[in-house]
Amino acid sequence: IFPVFIVLMNSFKSKLYISSEPFALPTPETFSGLSNYTEGLSRTGFFTAFMTSLFVTVLSVAVIVIFTSMTAWYITRVKNIFTKLCYYAFVFSMVVPFQMVMFTMSKMANVLRLDNPIGLIFIYLGFGAGLSVFIFSGFVKSIPKSLEEASIIDGCNVFETFWRVVFPMLKPTAITVAILNTMWVWNDYLLPYLVIGSDYKTIPIAVQYLKGGYGSVDMGAMMAMLVLAIVPVVIFYLFCQKYIIKGVAAGAVKG
Repeated sequence: IFPVFIVLMNSFKSKLYISSEPFALPTPETFSGLSNYTEGLSRTGFFTAFMTSLFVTVLSVAVIVIFTSMTAWYITRVKNIFTKLCYYAFVFSMVVPFQMVMFTMSKMANVLRLDNPIGLIFIYLGFGAGLSVFIFSGFVKSIPKSLEEASIIDGCNVFETFWRVVFPMLKPTAITVAILNTMWVWNDYLLPYLVIGSDYKTIPIAVQYLKGGYGSVDMGAMMAMLVLAIVPVVIFYLFCQKYIIKGVAAGAVKG
């Protein structure tokens, strides 16, 4: 937590003292009040960038959780060559670094008209599917098949079995996947910059605009904006962390 504290502390110091005394507590001489925050908000269009980041993050994470959980359940329960190839394809996608495909990806995004916030959601689904399917698949294997068979006997179809039986048991895993992807999507700079550029600025892109010519950086305003960017993710994590440690199938099968 020390780096976060350093950022918070320096956000209230004059930018002249941040570089010379980065680890010193604010004093009456170095304390700048809320001037860094007001300067950063006025120069970056933070609230517009915040809404863009919120829109992209919420929908991307929701799409990733829903589609990858269904995919993991299908390829785990249905055993054939096709599902095995799909599983290995998802695993292989985690090995390929983003830098190898970023130029072709940005070109394809432009050709397919995905160079907008809505198109960015589907691109995040593609890049986030590998790890998410891998996590969900490992957890689906621990769910007793007898629960699904009992729901089918009771008259549930495939979709009802997934949404009423399987997905509620995947809740802790789904929240874990949501937290991991939220932190990634919210803080991601390179992918939005390549796909949507400055037309729809997310928070990382907006913060980057505090860097001026010849390498000059308004460190005070940047620290203040980083604090505002960190707060939503920290609140989300603190709210959801209790679900991560819960057992998925605890108490599901008794006897």
